[in-house]
Amino acid sequence: MRERTHLDQQIQAVRILENSLQDNIDLIKLAEEESESTLVQEGESALEKLNIEAQRRQLESLLSGEADSNDAYLQVNAGAGGTEAQDWAQMILRMYTRWAEQNGYKATLLEKSDGEEAGLKSATIKVEGNQAYGWLKSENGVHRLVRISPYDSSARRHTSFASVSVSPVVDDDIDITVEEKDLRIDTYRSQGAGGQHVNTTDSAVRITHIPTGIVVACQTERSQHQNRAHALQMLKAKMYEEELRKREEEQARAHGEKTDIGWGHQIRSYVLHPYQMVKDLRTGVETNQSDVVLDGDLGPFLEAALAHRVNKGKG
Repeated sequence: MRERTHLDQQIQAVRILENSLQDNIDLIKLAEEESESTLVQEGESALEKLNIEAQRRQLESLLSGEADSNDAYLQVNAGAGGTEAQDWAQMILRMYTRWAEQNGYKATLLEKSDGEEAGLKSATIKVEGNQAYGWLKSENGVHRLVRISPYDSSARRHTSFASVSVSPVVDDDIDITVEEKDLRIDTYRSQGAGGQHVNTTDSAVRITHIPTGIVVACQTERSQHQNRAHALQMLKAKMYEEELRKREEEQARAHGEKTDIGWGHQIRSYVLHPYQMVKDLRTGVETNQSDVVLDGDLGPFLEAALAHRVNKGKG
C-alpha cells in the first residue's frame, strides 16, 4: 500500500506538470494573439518554473534504491579541535534541520552531547518524510570549515571538521538480527530540554554493538525502555546502511570503478574567510552564498550528488 501511494503521488505530480504546461502554452498563444506582452511574460516565467520543477521530479524518479523512500537518521560528530569544531558541528546540525523544515520534512532531535564551552560533541536527528534517506544519503562524510574563529582572541583563521553519518530508518519487514550478547548497554542522565523530569533519572541509553563497534544513543524519551527501543532501531539502521554500502561498493568493483562511497571522506568545504564559498569536492558544484547554504539551502548540492551517483552507476 505504501508503494502504491508513492506511485500514485508520482503520477499525480506528472499530470499536474502536464496540465500546467498546457495551460501556460494556451495562455501565451492567446496573449500573443491579443498583443498582451505582460501576459506573455507571465506565461514564459511560469514555464521556466515548470522546467525547474520537472528537472527536480526527474531526479526524484531516480531515487529508486532499496531504502531511498525511507525516513533517515542523521548523526553529526565534531572533529578534533575542541570548542571550534564543536561549534561547527552545531552549525551543521542547524543546516540540516533548516533544510528539513524548508522541504516539508519533520526533524526530531533524538540525542545530543553538548560541548564544554559551546556547540556540541555529537547529535542525532530523525528526518521523517518521503525519500528523506534518498536525498540525504549522499551527505555521508566529512565537512570542512575555514573561518576566523570567534573563540580566538587573536582573530586567527581556523580550519574545523565535522562528520555526518546518514542511515535509513529500518522498516519492520526488513529482518536484521541483533544478538543480545553482542550488546553493551549503558544508561546515563539526559542533557538539555525535555521537561522537568528529564534529569531526575538515568533514562538516556547508549548501546554499543561489540562486533562492529557501532555506537548509538537516545535520550529524548523519559522512559529508559522507550529510549532503549529507539536506540535499538537506530543500531539496526546503522547495520542496514553498512550492508547497503557494501553492496554498492561491490557493484562498483564489478564494473571496474574506483569508489569513494562510504563514511569518512571529505565531501564539502565551507569557506567564510578570506572569501565566501561552499564547494562540493565530488561534483564541483560551488556557490559564494555560504550563509544561504548554512541556512539550509542544500538543494543544488543534493541534486548534483544524486545525479553523480546515478551517472556512476550507469558507467
